[in-house]
This record gives sequence, C-alpha cells and structure tokens, in this order.
Amino acid sequence: MTPQEISVIIAALNEAERIEAAIESAWDNGAGEVIVCDGGSEDNTAQLARQSATRVVDAPRGRGNQLAIGAAAATRPMLLFLHADNRLGVGCLDLLCRSVNDSADPRACWGGFRQRIDAGDAIYRWLEWGNALRVRWRGMPFGDQAMFVARPLYDAVGGFQMLPLMEDVRLAQALRRRCWPLLIDGRVQVDPRRWNSRGVVRQTARNWGIQIAHRLGVSEHRLAKWYR
Repeated sequence: MTPQEISVIIAALNEAERIEAAIESAWDNGAGEVIVCDGGSEDNTAQLARQSATRVVDAPRGRGNQLAIGAAAATRPMLLFLHADNRLGVGCLDLLCRSVNDSADPRACWGGFRQRIDAGDAIYRWLEWGNALRVRWRGMPFGDQAMFVARPLYDAVGGFQMLPLMEDVRLAQALRRRCWPLLIDGRVQVDPRRWNSRGVVRQTARNWGIQIAHRLGVSEHRLAKWYR
C-alpha cells in the first residue's frame, strides 16, 4: 500500500478557519483523494475545500451521517477519517502504509495515530499518553486520533452508523470484535479549543461522563445535546 491508496475523509461544519490546514496536511502526506463532507456550513467551508482541489459532498448534519456519506463516496481501499480541526503530521501516511504492509492481512487493518495536542502545558502530554494507552489496552481509538480502516473491513461491520455522537465508539467496538487495532507512531496535531474553552479537567471529566452514560444506555441523541 502507498499513500495514494488512502482516502482522507473530513466531516466539517462551519470550519472555515481550520479546514484548509486539515486538507493541506492530507495532500502533503500524499493522500490519493480528500473528501470533505459538509453538514450545511453557513460560512465558506465548502468553498475553501473546493479551492484546495478537494471533493465536497453534502450530507445531513451530524458526524455519523457525514462520515458515512463520505466513506460511501470514497474510491480508495483504505479510509482515514480526519477531524476538521486536526492535521496529519509529516510522514503519517507513510508510517501507516508501512504498518499495513507489514501486517498479516492488509485487508483487515484498522486503528489510529498518536496525538500531539497544540498546547504546551504538561497536562496535555498526559492526555496524549492516556489516549495512546486506551488504544493499546482497550483497543479503542477515537475519532480525534484519525481513525483508519481498510475498506473490506469497514464494509464487513456496516461502517459508520448515522449517529450525532459516539459514532467513532460504535465503529471501534464493531471493528474490535474482528481484530485488534494498530497504533501508528505518526502524530496527529489536535486543536485544543474544547479544552481551552471549558478547562482541561472539566472537559476531560465531561468526556468521561458521556462515555459512562453511553455504556449505561443513554441514547446518542441525548448525549449529543449534553456535548454541545
């Protein structure tokens, strides 16, 4: 596999300030195609994406909806889902291809990347460490780790569900039942805006609370209202 065999899919909603950087990071890594799934942006997100030689598809608002439609439009054998406020670090796709090519079955590979949160405080390094540990110990990469999955495996588990939140958790759970994920050493640059707006401890506690509520059976639609 080479980076040209990877489709990078970005769900976006009013991300004009960040979408170009996310797209450019995919092209700079040699991606075969970049697809932006726009959920009805009221700014010029879609226009900026088109100017970056990116295919733009319209989708009903909601990350699960947008990512599912983007995946359906993708043409490459490996799918990578990048948040609109994240960026792929230098060499990420080369490292991904190397790991896939070294695997026993490239058609059954999935996983995520290590992170680099764009903030200097030491507490962010702990967050990065904990998120990597979650992949290694629990087999659960999340969306802000640039989840990737081979198309045959993605199709076999039914892909993303049309959910407003926790779509990444549902997909990871389905994939984990098939095989354990890869953790790629390349770094995904993560925008710290949610932590900055609410505080690191408060936002982290909020995220954990939502995960616990989801395990207890609270619906994704109710959780999405809490998350906003």
